[in-house]
Amino acid sequence: MASHSDTLVVFFGATAGANGGKLGSDEREIILLVWQIVDLHEKKVGKLHKCFVKPDTLELTDLCKEETGLAVDNLINAEPLDKVLLQFQQTVSSEVKFLGRSSYTLCVNSPNVIRQALHPEASKKNLVLPECFFTFSDVRKEFLKCCPNAGPVQKLTLASMLEYFAFDQQQTDSHFVSDHKFSCAEMVKYKFDSGTCSKTEPVDSETVIRARGLPWQSSDQDIARFFKGLNIAKGGVALCLNAQGRRNGEALVRFINSEHRDLALERHKHHMGSRYIEVYKATGEEFLKIAGGTSNEVAQFLSKENQVIIRMRGLPFTATSQEVLSFLGPESPVTDGSEGLLFVKYPDGRPTGDAFVLFSCEEYAQNALKKHKQILGKRYIELFRSTAAEVQQVLNRYMSAPLISTLPSSPIMPMPVLSTPPFLPAASSTRDCIRLRGLPYTAGIEDILEFMAEHTVDIKPHGVHMVLNQQGRPSGDAFIQMKSPDKAFMVAQKCHKKTMKDRYIEVFQCSTEEMSIVLMGGTLNRSGLSPPPCKLPCLSPPTAYAAFPTPPAILPEAALYQPPLLAAPRPQAAAHTPAHTLAYYPPQPHLYMNMNMNYTAYYPRSAQWRFWILVVVGAWMLGLLFGPSIAHVIYYRLIICSVKHLLCCTVENVTGIH
Repeated sequence: MASHSDTLVVFFGATAGANGGKLGSDEREIILLVWQIVDLHEKKVGKLHKCFVKPDTLELTDLCKEETGLAVDNLINAEPLDKVLLQFQQTVSSEVKFLGRSSYTLCVNSPNVIRQALHPEASKKNLVLPECFFTFSDVRKEFLKCCPNAGPVQKLTLASMLEYFAFDQQQTDSHFVSDHKFSCAEMVKYKFDSGTCSKTEPVDSETVIRARGLPWQSSDQDIARFFKGLNIAKGGVALCLNAQGRRNGEALVRFINSEHRDLALERHKHHMGSRYIEVYKATGEEFLKIAGGTSNEVAQFLSKENQVIIRMRGLPFTATSQEVLSFLGPESPVTDGSEGLLFVKYPDGRPTGDAFVLFSCEEYAQNALKKHKQILGKRYIELFRSTAAEVQQVLNRYMSAPLISTLPSSPIMPMPVLSTPPFLPAASSTRDCIRLRGLPYTAGIEDILEFMAEHTVDIKPHGVHMVLNQQGRPSGDAFIQMKSPDKAFMVAQKCHKKTMKDRYIEVFQCSTEEMSIVLMGGTLNRSGLSPPPCKLPCLSPPTAYAAFPTPPAILPEAALYQPPLLAAPRPQAAAHTPAHTLAYYPPQPHLYMNMNMNYTAYYPRSAQWRFWILVVVGAWMLGLLFGPSIAHVIYYRLIICSVKHLLCCTVENVTGIH
């Protein structure tokens, strides 16, 4: 019902527990509702209506008895809340109609009776509140508009407002009070609006809380229902995940202002079902860390409004879109087919086993949830409701995971001995680098620069590092240092799966620390980092590191400027360096943007050493089974093979011949 500034319905309520400023903070039920109509135009006051409400639990606190003067006997024959609300609606409508008006303004002395008592209790009891309880005016805030010198709104009471009015009745304030129009109404949201939050969006720390102890299957709508009566910002519910990607029973909630946040803190240890929920203050940085995102893929996925989101967990790593659609079946069609599927992947493109699915209506989502723990391939699949914020968080969690699971400290400590800075940067967790995977083996630096297009200007000097294999040939990987994490993220977003020589290239954002470990000779695989077994890392230039035993030779100018279109590193003569392969590229203003690009690093064959370790252990076990004589023969042959292998590795390491 629309508001009418000349007709007020003054509304008041009391609970079986705390009242006044703490009304609703102890989760006690409403036991009293009082209302009265005021006609400002005719300056008349209607009949005072006072109705007792029978709570589900007939128990009053001593403080309630003292403040209200009520006893349990007064409530035994009272009507339940739904019938009292119906009586309120009927009497108010008839009286307003009698006054010749079609609308009125609901007016309260404190928003607590609406936000903290009426809406939460109606939500728990599944009651549909009349529309008038979603729009109201706060007398204290309206009074403060007329009398801005009256003090903080939180300290205003009916007594203090009357006292202030009596004190200033000779002043102009009294004139404004008598002519005041109740025009600025407060709103209670009908439902929670899901959405995404950008990492660049400013979030006030005075509007964020952390809720703990949530049931693991809780959705953002369940949390919004727990805070019913308070307005949550769009996309303001972020469910937290543990290290295994499962919900940990916590959520960060962002409200529209600090007043609603403070009221939310009053719901500390209120119940959601049989569980009590702890509510604490949180910061805007914490909220952005969980809910903030910058992924264009997620934004596009969530651009379809009014969609029900279901999360699938435990998918086979080889599962395709068609297999997932077939698993869900025709009774639960996915919105836009495969476009309504979002597979979650690691930064290097490996699948995580998680996916999000969009459904156009609740019926289709319910049909999909019936397939919870059914088999796809050889795995059972978990399905449960999800949220837009959780989609963003899951993507953030996996995309921010390091490319290398363990980063051991390198034994080689850089110590520059040249006047120019070293090509390999100091290890840092700043994600200002990108990794290119799937490059054609014939691709050179000029191809990478052409692939980067306009983003070439954002590459740091000496910032292109191509990864070589054991034989000194390109491995299909490269690392590029960008000028800032934002530039790296932009390149990863715009160049991912862009084509180079009929091959699509995967582009991932990574940190300098991860890049440095690989360029020092580590490998990236599912088990993490594998250090080089028998080679010193091929770094460019080697004279920038003091760990090499031979003093660096002064390279002639001709060695620094080799022909620019080398497809693979050119090994130098042994007289210049005893153990390392180098290739330098000259700065070309039109092509290289005044940067010296260089090939570095390699992937080691650490699998051979694993094989020999397994053979030695196997020989030892054979010796235990068949006697020491056979074990001695096997060990003798293994020693000869191992020596041959070490000699081959040493020759290859020194001469580059394999």
